[in-house]
Amino acid sequence: MQPKPEQRAREFKGEFKSGAIRDVAVRDMRKFVDERGWLAEIFRHDEMAEEFHPQMVYISSTEPHTTRGPHEHREQADLFCFIGPSNFKLRMWDNRPDSETYRHMMTFFVGIDNPKAVIIPKGVVHAYRNVGHVAGIIINCPNRLFMGEGRREEVDEIRHEDDPHTIFRMDE
Repeated sequence: MQPKPEQRAREFKGEFKSGAIRDVAVRDMRKFVDERGWLAEIFRHDEMAEEFHPQMVYISSTEPHTTRGPHEHREQADLFCFIGPSNFKLRMWDNRPDSETYRHMMTFFVGIDNPKAVIIPKGVVHAYRNVGHVAGIIINCPNRLFMGEGRREEVDEIRHEDDPHTIFRMDE
């Protein structure tokens, strides 16, 4: 039996390798602009694997210099959309022992200057920090309902940010 993700994280003594992570998909959010304003597609079922099809959508705001995460999901994949009006540092760590990119880390900047939609599969730890000077908006289209049908299930979240000794760091 494999150890739980939290236990694997506590026992890891090595370093993460910078590089791509299997199943993470990054797509430009192209804005179609006219005299009325702009429009950008968030997702299309015909352009993503069925396992990532969204089940709900929510929007959140993150204040400047604030970090959300790091956390991971056992079953849920996220489809985050970063469109502004601020910029974010997004970091992901592959915490899946069966992945050929296990212990890889990806970091890039997204938001008003680089609008992106990013699929983050289950088992990939993720965090983002608003590096701008105004509140930033994030849209998430996860492939699972929060707390399941009727909100009757446990929250699918391993909150590494609650561990003061976490190996998942935004500043390193």
